[in-house]
Amino acid sequence: MFPPEPEKPWWYHLIWALPCMAATGMLGYWLKKPGTLEVEKVIKVPEIIYRTNTVRVAATTPPVRTGSQINGPQSTNNFIASRGIPVRTNRTAAAAIGLTSLNEANRNAPGFNIGSVDFIPRAPKTDFEIQVALDRAGYSPGSIDGYGGPQTQAALIAFQHNNGLKVTGIADTATKAKLRLEQTALVIRTITDSELTQISPLGKSWTEKSNQELLGFESVLEMLAEQHHCSPRYLMRINPTVVWSRVAEGTQVKVPNTTMPTPLGRAALIHIQLAQRLLDVYDADNKLVARFPCSIATKADKRPIGNLTITAVAEQADYTFNPANFPSSPEALAGSGKLTLPPGPNNPVGTTWLSLSKSGYGIHGTPDPEKIGRTTSLGCFRLSNWNAQRLAKMVQVGTPVRVDP
Repeated sequence: MFPPEPEKPWWYHLIWALPCMAATGMLGYWLKKPGTLEVEKVIKVPEIIYRTNTVRVAATTPPVRTGSQINGPQSTNNFIASRGIPVRTNRTAAAAIGLTSLNEANRNAPGFNIGSVDFIPRAPKTDFEIQVALDRAGYSPGSIDGYGGPQTQAALIAFQHNNGLKVTGIADTATKAKLRLEQTALVIRTITDSELTQISPLGKSWTEKSNQELLGFESVLEMLAEQHHCSPRYLMRINPTVVWSRVAEGTQVKVPNTTMPTPLGRAALIHIQLAQRLLDVYDADNKLVARFPCSIATKADKRPIGNLTITAVAEQADYTFNPANFPSSPEALAGSGKLTLPPGPNNPVGTTWLSLSKSGYGIHGTPDPEKIGRTTSLGCFRLSNWNAQRLAKMVQVGTPVRVDP
C-alpha cells in the first residue's frame, strides 16, 4: 500500500499484554512454595560423665554460716485463687474462701519492689528467664547475661539429666514446663546509703591490698552484678538511664531476682571434669543436684587427677601472697616476704576457700567471675563467688572429690 499504513499507538499493545500479566501472576500464586515446616533443632550434646556409684557419708550437720541477705519470712496480704488470679485481702477472709498465700520470698530482701509478689508462677519464656530459673535450681549458667551460651547449655543438660527429660541442652517445651518460675525473674532494687558506704577502691599493689581491712567492692555496678549473679554489661543494658559512676542513695535498679536460691541439699560427691570445666555435685542417692562452671589450671601438669577429699571449709577467707608465685611483681623484685591479704569479694580466692587433700590445692571463688570456664588458675579450681558460697553450704570435711581428665 502506498503511502504505508502508520504504526499503531503504544496503548494498543495493552489489549493483549495486560491479560498475559494477570495470568502469569495467578499462576505464580497457585504454584508458590508451601510454608516452612518448623522442626526441633538438634545439636550434638558434649560427652559428659555421670557418676553412678553410691557414696555414703556421715549424717552430720554442716556449720551454720552467716552473710546471707535473706531475712525470715514476713506476712503479706496477697493471696491467689485456684485459677491463678491474685487477690488482696486479710488472712481471715482468705481462709474462709480457701485462698492460698502467694510466695513471700520477694519481701525478704530489703530494697526490692514488693509489687513482684503478684507474679503468677509459670514456665520461663526467654533466655534470661531460663538462666534465672536454672540458677535458682542449682544448675549455674555462669554470669547471667540474657544469652543462652555454652554454660547455659551445660546447665540445661544437667537439669534434664536429673529430671528424667530428654537430654538435648535445649530448652524445649517439656524442659520449660519442669523448669518453672515460682517468682518473677526481674525485680527493682533501691540502693541504700549503707550500701554506698561499703564501696571502696582497691590498693594498686599486693602490699597496699595487704594493708586494707577488707577487699570489698569497688563500685555499685560490681556489687550488684555479683550479688545477683549476672554480667555487669547486662545490668548496664537493662538500666540505660543509670549513671554508674554517680549512683546515689535511692537510685532504683533492675536486677535479676536470684537472692532466694532453692536449698540444694547435702553433697555426697563432688565430680570435676577437666575437659568440660564443670563441677558437679551428687547427693547420697546419686542425683545430680548442682552443676557449676569452673576454671582449671593453665598448665596441664598442675591439674590434679584422681580421688581427693574436702579437708577444710573457710568462708570470708584471707589469702597468703607468696612473691615466688608472681616473679614479675614489685614484691618479688624487691625480695619482700609473704603477705596476708584480708577477706572480701576481691580477694584472690574470692569469698570462700575449700581445702583439698592435695597440699596447696583447693576449690575457691574469684574476683573475676566473667573469666570462669577458662584455663586461668595456678592449679586450683575456681568458681564464681556465689557458686563457691553455695558449694560451701553443701559440703563438710571428708566429702569426696573425684577429678577426671
